[in-house]
Amino acid sequence: MDAAISCCEGWSEPQVENFITYLNKHKHRIVNYGYLQAEGISIGSGDLESKIKQIAHRLKITGASWESGNVPQVLRHRCAYLNGCLE
Repeated sequence: MDAAISCCEGWSEPQVENFITYLNKHKHRIVNYGYLQAEGISIGSGDLESKIKQIAHRLKITGASWESGNVPQVLRHRCAYLNGCLE
């Protein structure tokens, strides 16, 4: 982020000044994708969207008797299991 700002310093065009102002104002919200990728942290939504489709499919399979009120608790247990929080 700082490198992008420093590359633009000295330019007097309004668009460049607006860009620098935007970066400085929103610096705390802009994600450092290079860092996340280097750490192996997923930055895409494809995996999550796939999991949602799998869950939706499992809720609708023939013979399953899911009550919609129980789904949040089942998902919390599944997340806890996948994160190693359950023995």
